[in-house]
Amino acid sequence: MTKQYLLKNVQIIDVAKGSIEKGAIEVLDGYIHHIYRGAEEVPSHKEEIDLEGKYIIPGLIDMHCHILDGFAPQFVASGVTTVRNTAGNVLQLASLIEAPSGAPTPRIYSADRMIDGPPGLWGPDSFGNFNAHTPDAARKEVKRQIAAGADFIKVYGWLKREEMAAVVKEAAFHNLEVSCDLLHSFDVNALDAAKMGVTWFEHASGFLQTLYPKWSTQADPEEWNEINWTEPDEAAIKELCAEMIKYKVKLCPTLVLSDQIMQYPDYWNPQNRITESVSGQFHLNTQWENMAGHQDGLKKQLGQILAFTKKVSKIYFDMGGTVVTGTDTPAGIYTYPGMALHRELELFVENGFSEMETLQAATIKAAQSIGLQDRGVIEGGKLADLIVLSKNPLENIKNTKAIDLVIKGGEIYTQDEILAHIPNPAEAIERYESFELEFEEMMSSQK
Repeated sequence: MTKQYLLKNVQIIDVAKGSIEKGAIEVLDGYIHHIYRGAEEVPSHKEEIDLEGKYIIPGLIDMHCHILDGFAPQFVASGVTTVRNTAGNVLQLASLIEAPSGAPTPRIYSADRMIDGPPGLWGPDSFGNFNAHTPDAARKEVKRQIAAGADFIKVYGWLKREEMAAVVKEAAFHNLEVSCDLLHSFDVNALDAAKMGVTWFEHASGFLQTLYPKWSTQADPEEWNEINWTEPDEAAIKELCAEMIKYKVKLCPTLVLSDQIMQYPDYWNPQNRITESVSGQFHLNTQWENMAGHQDGLKKQLGQILAFTKKVSKIYFDMGGTVVTGTDTPAGIYTYPGMALHRELELFVENGFSEMETLQAATIKAAQSIGLQDRGVIEGGKLADLIVLSKNPLENIKNTKAIDLVIKGGEIYTQDEILAHIPNPAEAIERYESFELEFEEMMSSQK
């Protein structure tokens, strides 16, 4: 059955043109059918929603998270209609990936389990990580992930050079990008990885090791003390960024991850219906509380590099490089699903990005960076993934939290309607543990 309606008298924020204009948006069967701008005559529709005094932006995209169905609705309730899942297991996410377009869960663009080097920072092989001992093992894992449906490949910092090169070559053969987290690497730096063909640099990682070859997260205190953490070497960063741009790499700095750690115990919490809903999910809160018990180490490893990451991100953007928004939810501490992206937007603006540039990094630039041409902008023919705001985010980026309605695949929701779809926590944990056993049995049968 055809579903058609009109959103009228709304201030449309056009992230493609970098402008704002009052108009109307016709939605037809889950897509934006037509946009009426300015003085253009708007025909009457059977169903019309008057949004006088409201603002509308494309659905937001979290370009770095680790989603599970137990907290998926919180993303959409926060206006995050698409997520890039940077390691996990695509089979585990099947129900989310295959959900109808208008479902109150985000669209998923996902890697499979991260490919690390032995013994594995996250332990032995599991449904979420694989430790490649040889180049051949690395190639086989890439092929397995592609067959499973991975959209891209994620490598981790303990993977050795030869194995990483094998991953990149195999992925390139299948036209898949490779993303890396080199935060804990002591064998491969950012420039090494870029030369291999790695495209994505999560947390802007590996840049430190390029500029300071003796430094690693495991380095002696003397090596840490050699670096000016509060005022990073801007000239050296510019020189490195110029090299990285040649390889067309893309950065997702996840500033909120480090910022929450540095602010603890006075971490950011907007105390709204989203964060209140998370308070009932004891598995997330237990994880964050356990991590907070290691705050001193976290502040050294992740918090201390925040100023450097900010400087790299802004310089790389100013030089024409791609920089997008992500959160690493639920890693670290109190990276609230969906809502953490709004803090990331605030941090982008604090770092010198304009409000429009920040919105673009979370919408059109994010979508374009991974080849998703059907979203991230308010245009005819695009998915009707939209957020209706009561305040203008171009005046204050904090206004992205002033959400009246979320539209996903043409379906219109209030935040409370979306949050009503949060699964029972005990059932979500049971599904998680059940999948872990099923995956181990599946992998054992394939040996």
